[in-house]
Amino acid sequence: MFKSQRPLVLIVDDNAENLTVLGELLQPLYQVRAANGGERALQLMQLDPCPDLVLLDVMMPDLDGYEVLRRLRADPATAEVPVIFVTALGATDDEERGLAHGAVDYITKPIRPQVLLARVAAHIELRRARVRLQDRNHDLEAEVSRRMQENERIRDISMHALARLAETRDNETGFHLLRTREYMRLLADELRRQRLFADELDAAAADLMVRSAPLHDIGKVGIPDRILHKEGRLDDEEWAIMKTHARLGADAIVQAERDAGSDAGMDYLRYAKQIAMSHHERWDGRGYPQGLAGEAIPLAARLMALADVFDALTCRRVYKEAWSLEAARELIVKERGQHFDPRVADAFLACYEDFCRVATQFRDEATDDRRS
Repeated sequence: MFKSQRPLVLIVDDNAENLTVLGELLQPLYQVRAANGGERALQLMQLDPCPDLVLLDVMMPDLDGYEVLRRLRADPATAEVPVIFVTALGATDDEERGLAHGAVDYITKPIRPQVLLARVAAHIELRRARVRLQDRNHDLEAEVSRRMQENERIRDISMHALARLAETRDNETGFHLLRTREYMRLLADELRRQRLFADELDAAAADLMVRSAPLHDIGKVGIPDRILHKEGRLDDEEWAIMKTHARLGADAIVQAERDAGSDAGMDYLRYAKQIAMSHHERWDGRGYPQGLAGEAIPLAARLMALADVFDALTCRRVYKEAWSLEAARELIVKERGQHFDPRVADAFLACYEDFCRVATQFRDEATDDRRS
């Protein structure tokens, strides 16, 4: 933003008499700097504050005005400063050449004081108006960015709160949501590093998939306590009911979209629906609830499938003890191309040490007796 001080004009001319005339004309209204050549003008342009406008002679012995202007335009610090050529060259071709080089105006000598003052004032005011508009746009962009970040935080907190509700009903403990989210992030980053799924796994999509991961078991809020909290293995009827949590979760998110009046849905809810519905599908088609196979399973759900299984294997359940990290790795290798997308399994193997780090860093201290 400009300060309230008088505008600063740089006058450039190799003729001392011309500098004196221009200086005396401008000083009652403006601050003035003077340069007697192109090289000196470029030096003065680097001083703070930067001039608001330059009156530039064309014919000078060291650097002519065209070269000075070219260098000013090439420097981001001076590229937007308006330059008016002031020259004895009065032919139409000379004026067109000056404007083509980026000058905002062209004044011929001998100078007519009122014409020069009027044009200087007009271009300074135009420059300042443009900068004020840029400042306002910058402030607006900053405010929009702040509000978007705030909305994203609210969204993430809301999603996490819903996920923790399901986690609480399922006797979840500690860091399950954090671990599975980080496993998703590791897989997505590794697949992007290998340039796999480039058409559907750019940085934005990967981020939304990871943010959506905590909602994978939201449907468990609809499972009866007698099944969700049963000690020991479920019988066939109970298992059939337990498997409905995938569809219940996706349906709940769809209904939430409808209640919010969203016609097209939002990207992060799209991935949340895919993950909730399909993270128990298998690559070989023997999963649930739809029996999808291969690439018919959404990519986000294929990542979540491996992340969730790894976490389930390496944590204690009411029906089993926790497996070692290496034993879990061996099972995933065995299930490559059966339970898991081979490329996702390979990504897991590539970042296995990072999986171990997350599992160790966020290990549950309390007894872990949730169901997968």
